Amino acid sequence: MSSPDQPHIPVLLEEVVAALNPRGGDIIVDATLGAGGYTRRLLDTGATVHAFDRDPDAIAAIRANPEKWPELAETPPRLVLHARRFSEMVEGLAEVDIDRVDGVVMDIGVSSMQLDQSERGFAFGSDGPLDMRMSQDGMSAADFCNEADEAAIADVLFLYGEERQSRRVARAIVAARPLATTMDLARAVRKALGYNPAYKGGGVQKDPAIRSFQAIRIHVNGELDELDAGLSGAETLLAEGGRLAVVTFHSLEDRKVKRFLRDASSAGQTTSRHLPQATAAPAPFAQLSKAVRPGDEELAINPRSRSATLRSAVRTDAFPRNTDGAPSQRNSA
Repeated sequence: MSSPDQPHIPVLLEEVVAALNPRGGDIIVDATLGAGGYTRRLLDTGATVHAFDRDPDAIAAIRANPEKWPELAETPPRLVLHARRFSEMVEGLAEVDIDRVDGVVMDIGVSSMQLDQSERGFAFGSDGPLDMRMSQDGMSAADFCNEADEAAIADVLFLYGEERQSRRVARAIVAARPLATTMDLARAVRKALGYNPAYKGGGVQKDPAIRSFQAIRIHVNGELDELDAGLSGAETLLAEGGRLAVVTFHSLEDRKVKRFLRDASSAGQTTSRHLPQATAAPAPFAQLSKAVRPGDEELAINPRSRSATLRSAVRTDAFPRNTDGAPSQRNSA
């Protein structure tokens, strides 16, 4: 992990706390613990936090600093750690007899700690093993790059990296096999796309490896499926008046969150005047916020926040929907 002394700056912290509006005694899920920036602030409000992270290093780092996290030892504990994916939050909370919460926060994507560790293989700017696995198990980025066929690689680059020259990049990746390090992959992508880091057109050319690294990371970790399941889990768990806050860092994630909240706030409504109006089912979410993005002050302090977007909403008393959009039975709180 990053050094404990190295500062970690949670993105849009004040805006996330305002969206969740925590009060003493509330139960809040931090679905993406990371370095614990949101969790620390939520605990300071008197809330109880159930924190999830699929990365065993993140859980271990919190447990290794009991003086910073005294809530772990309270009776009952106000900080409960769950070493599992946030797509499993419903099952994880059921194991500790919780079926309703007052808030859920999700900070989607790779964490700063993971990016800063070259040995984790997430960063294209430093050399390390071509890994990218958040949970440190299963298929690695090297496995995918070295074993998938060219068409499959091209599909991943196009779908998850929005790489318009995905076939050319996939062909270069296959030609460069075997790839063992992040620099192996970055060199193959840059060569395929003619990257020139020198000044061009009055500015610095954006490194084309960004898109390919994003795409492969999303594929290896199943991140968009995780996001779908996490949003559904939040809909199931949140009590009436409970609040959902989701921070995303690229357009694929943000579109999913925006679509989820749009659909969940207009359940059963027909948008076309040419279609018969269905009997409207109660909408699970209301009071959708406008997208919130970092201001100049935060950008100056934390440049990594530049692509962050926060969306939030408040839970109604409607039944949660099944994956097909139909309402499902909701246990009483």
